[in-house]
Amino acid sequence: MKVTGPSGATSTQGSRPARAPGGFSLPASGAASGPASAAATSSASSVAGVSALMALQGVEDATERRRRAIRRGGGLLDRLDELKLAMLNGQDGAPALERLARTLREERPEDADPGLNSVLDQIDLRAAVEMAKAEAVRARA
Repeated sequence: MKVTGPSGATSTQGSRPARAPGGFSLPASGAASGPASAAATSSASSVAGVSALMALQGVEDATERRRRAIRRGGGLLDRLDELKLAMLNGQDGAPALERLARTLREERPEDADPGLNSVLDQIDLRAAVEMAKAEAVRARA
């Protein structure tokens, strides 16, 4: 078959063997007929389409995991800066420590990039050290 443009397709001679007229037939028994069959097929395909869309929305790609990991690391660095500024100003660092602890408890998405994972490990370690130092001060008091 050769496609010639918007007007449609034309059949070339010799590319297919000739068929007898009436080559298409419906099953004689055991199958739904007419509109009932079309409605069943339509509803099944729409349910499958919705299921596929829902499954795709639940899948998180590598770019989104990386973005969330970087956002969490940046948030931890911001909380560490808040704690540093509170201590330098002679203020009570308890609110900054609470925000740091809350951010540290957030789930950390794993990224395939070993360099990014290394940096995030270092940030997590620094935040954990600050939390341990605060616990030691509280224990002494």
